[in-house]
Amino acid sequence: MDLLNTLVDKGLRRETPTREEALAVLGTSDDDLLDVVTAAGKVRRHWFGRRVKLNYLVNLKSGLCPEDCSYCSQRLGSKADILKYTWLKPEQASEAAAAGLAGGAKRVCLVASGRGPTDRDVDRVSDTIKAIKEGNEGVEVCACLGLLSDGQAERLREAGADAYNHNLNTSEATYGDITTTHTYADRVDTVHKAHAAGLSACSGLIAGMGESDTDLVDVVFSLRELDPDSVPVNFLIPFEGTPLAEEWNLTPQRCLRILAMVRFVCPDVEVRIAGGREVHLRTMQPLALHLANSIFLGDYLTSEGQAGRADLEMIADAGFEVEGTDQVTLPEHRAGGCGAHDGGGVCGTAPAGAGACAGTSSSGGCAETKAPAGAETAAEGAGRAEGPRTDLVAVRRRGAGTDIAPNA
Repeated sequence: MDLLNTLVDKGLRRETPTREEALAVLGTSDDDLLDVVTAAGKVRRHWFGRRVKLNYLVNLKSGLCPEDCSYCSQRLGSKADILKYTWLKPEQASEAAAAGLAGGAKRVCLVASGRGPTDRDVDRVSDTIKAIKEGNEGVEVCACLGLLSDGQAERLREAGADAYNHNLNTSEATYGDITTTHTYADRVDTVHKAHAAGLSACSGLIAGMGESDTDLVDVVFSLRELDPDSVPVNFLIPFEGTPLAEEWNLTPQRCLRILAMVRFVCPDVEVRIAGGREVHLRTMQPLALHLANSIFLGDYLTSEGQAGRADLEMIADAGFEVEGTDQVTLPEHRAGGCGAHDGGGVCGTAPAGAGACAGTSSSGGCAETKAPAGAETAAEGAGRAEGPRTDLVAVRRRGAGTDIAPNA
């Protein structure tokens, strides 16, 4: 297919595809899907080999958010039956992070619900960062605390933070349809603040909210222009009790096409599969590793992922290897230090991979007896492939904020 040959050539040269080419990837047929994955996989392997970076989420404060983001189970007015708790103490957060690090995670993503941190909140998180880094040589820490005020990014950097996450989520044209309590411009401003402070910026999207192909291409091109070091791709988890509970618009095939499009547009950036991969990719998760070079280990903010052990087995069985703390995530030409830019306008220029502290609420802990998401008998799954898989949306009841061991 001429389109795919062109996109591979551009990806190996770090050349921007056209919007029409990106749209054409999303418009390919299921018959061409493996060809699309193969082509994008060539670009992924050229820049990242067969390494997979593992990230681990710690939800520092769950629920009780004053913002009205329609996709989020922690939103104002949410009736989702999620865990609700106020700030974890630094030692509690460090203990939660230890499980993920022991499971092979290279980066810890510290997330807190809310519009943005107060100065006291920044102090709390700074103490938590120091607690995690003590005795964990080589660990990266990403903070995801909402909209930043002047000077807060600098304070987080001084405390030892490597990265800051704040997702754009969707196109500027449709942003007002999912959130009214802050603006798209507010989100862009926070990513700029992270960049300016020398933090590795992380910003991504949520697919499956009813957006068009044009919206998806628009947000990915906006991300490329914004130049984050990491682009997390979340797939909407339609929580009961949220406005988007009925939005079941994704199939495994569409998820793979979206990931391929992101890889072609941002060829040498860390692309992370974030919230919702188990719900929407299901048994096709291993194919997604040919497109993305980073995932979250175990659970998310308010929902459960598949068992951490299953994540590791999936990576090994697919012929990939877990990236070590002694390895630099991004290619050499981009490994110029957190916040460094080469002026090329391609997503991602710093060595830290960045926390995709997922925009679609999820996180948490593990029971080894938990079957991997999507595991069921053939009879149970028969006839349901095209319908909503509400059975795969499990509210987190373990890990941070509970007395049950976390999932790692």
